[in-house]
Amino acid sequence: MPSLSHYLVLAAILFAIGIVGIFLNRRNLIVLLMAIELMLLAVNTNFVAFSHYLGDINGQVFVFFILTVAAAESAIGLAILVILFRNLATIDVDDLDRLKG
Repeated sequence: MPSLSHYLVLAAILFAIGIVGIFLNRRNLIVLLMAIELMLLAVNTNFVAFSHYLGDINGQVFVFFILTVAAAESAIGLAILVILFRNLATIDVDDLDRLKG
């Protein structure tokens, strides 16, 4: 049976992978969005682990709301990405400065 520390280590590894994904790849917008979602997944894992450990359901309810907001954030981010690709024909973050008016 995995203990609380196993879940915390897993969440820390996921969060670290998300941070590395943000710092190593600053060019591709899709990878940046995926790294942010991975970091949110790590935070949600912590909430669920502590909720189960403490015997309180509030953490799991909070995760439900976080996932709802994250889904909306992803949908809006991908919609912005599609618009950028239509206008610039690239998703390179460095090329976004061409949008200045």
